[in-house]
Amino acid sequence: MPDLLLELFSEEIPARMQAKAADDLRRMVSDKLVAEGLVYEGAKAFATPRRLTLTVHGIPARHEFDGNDYQATHMIVYAGDEPVGTLRIRWFKDFAKLERTAFREAYRNTHVLKVFAYFVFDHVARKGYDKVITHAQPKYARLWRIILGFKKAEGKEPVYFDGHPEPYIELVKELTPPLNAISASTDAAILFRTEGFWDAPSQYEAVA
Repeated sequence: MPDLLLELFSEEIPARMQAKAADDLRRMVSDKLVAEGLVYEGAKAFATPRRLTLTVHGIPARHEFDGNDYQATHMIVYAGDEPVGTLRIRWFKDFAKLERTAFREAYRNTHVLKVFAYFVFDHVARKGYDKVITHAQPKYARLWRIILGFKKAEGKEPVYFDGHPEPYIELVKELTPPLNAISASTDAAILFRTEGFWDAPSQYEAVA
């Protein structure tokens, strides 16, 4: 079973208050996990003069992996060597679906979002897809529309999930596949190459 480790730097909290802050952190996170229906075996909080640490043990793997992780393309955004964002792409017959987009707080800005999003759009289009969809709560749906050019999907009702009072709105964006989009007529050697590196011959590729 996976474990969760959360570490917070807390230099601004007086040292004498750290123990209570650690206990409050454990209580708040535990209450939120229970409210979301996430069962776990135990949680412990620790405090030093400059940081708070929380460990949550025994979170069932089904809460971390929903079955679609094994068949999706996963994207990770790096700032240098540090991972700062993530997203997964699921592939359907005539469209790709973007899911679980998340960024660390310091990198939640329109510049980072746009650079990453258009990298993803190019990847999807290169595979021959001309449409990408996503689902987002209202405040984020507005961001996807204004910043990234998505439109609300016509004739599609919002989706609701337990523990999330706001609806998830389906959004769609049209893409233009490039002339070298991957297709059934693409050179066979390219089809053997690593995902996303179709223009670079692999180290095992022999010259005829």
